[in-house]
Amino acid sequence: MSTEFFKSTFSGGEGTCVEIAHRTDRVVIRDSKYAGPPHIQPILEIVAALWPTFLDLVLSGESCRIGDRLSLNLSADGSATIDDAQGFTLDFDPAEWTAFTKGVVNGEFTF
Repeated sequence: MSTEFFKSTFSGGEGTCVEIAHRTDRVVIRDSKYAGPPHIQPILEIVAALWPTFLDLVLSGESCRIGDRLSLNLSADGSATIDDAQGFTLDFDPAEWTAFTKGVVNGEFTF
């Protein structure tokens, strides 16, 4: 289990990737293309117990809520948005989301 942020092996080197890091009791998600001050970078959290559900929902291709804290919105163009209850939002373009989804299929993000 990696506690450092990592991306899908299907992601390119452009610095535009879904990045995750495993913590003891949760998984954190961020957007590698964020260019603002690090101390205010949007980072979303999913409790470890809901992470497998999140990965299944990613593969389903359906927009949904995950627990009472996150929502996953998938667009027809292949882009995705993840929102949390605190008002943070991560937006991923089709290439970013496709690379992440391929990594999920490949088992790269299992807790």
